[in-house]
Amino acid sequence: MGTENKQKIVVAPSLLAADFSNLEKALDYCNNSSATWLHLDIMDQQFVPNLSFGPDIVKNIRKHSKLFFDVHLMVSNPFEMIDLFINAGADGISFHIEASESRFTFPPKIIINKIKRANLLCGIAIKPKTPFKIIKKYMDLIDYVVVMSVEPGFAGQKFIPESLKKIQEIHQFITENNLVNQVSIQIDGGVKLHNAKDVVDAGANILVAGSEVFQSENPTEVINKMSQI
Repeated sequence: MGTENKQKIVVAPSLLAADFSNLEKALDYCNNSSATWLHLDIMDQQFVPNLSFGPDIVKNIRKHSKLFFDVHLMVSNPFEMIDLFINAGADGISFHIEASESRFTFPPKIIINKIKRANLLCGIAIKPKTPFKIIKKYMDLIDYVVVMSVEPGFAGQKFIPESLKKIQEIHQFITENNLVNQVSIQIDGGVKLHNAKDVVDAGANILVAGSEVFQSENPTEVINKMSQI
């Protein structure tokens, strides 16, 4: 990723935690804040036990925001969904290594190449119990790692403290392999104002925040405070 994102914290509000009866208001909170990304969790009720929204929603909200659309595919076959979200206006797409390494889908390199050929940023996501070593061989091919600090599927869960060690491990690998200007670390799940500094100190620079933002009295203010951590 570019050096711009390396020089400051990127806050990516997670739309999953917003009030879907008033998405326009939720987008206004984000558009009028210091946020530069919008995190979009796509769930198929197979890979995770929840169903969220699809490309039509993404396409519709694309008309109302110039933020970087960060699509997180929590789906059992990410390859088949990539084109749908490229056409819907995604700027970056991340997929789960746990899904891509199953025998039911395409291998990670094929998925990465498909995303990169569309000139999008590409991320690989790992669940809390998935060790970082599983994705080491793909690190020089991607733009960001998504460290899940909760079990994927539902908003509002508590941050898993062990995630900090995983962030540190990934950050050390990135540094030692001269990937600092290429690969960022995104943390997703349970990120709050009170633990954001710990996350940043561990090495993450893209903070996905859902409930902390959209369940607050002033979402824009929370985003602005978090971006200044």
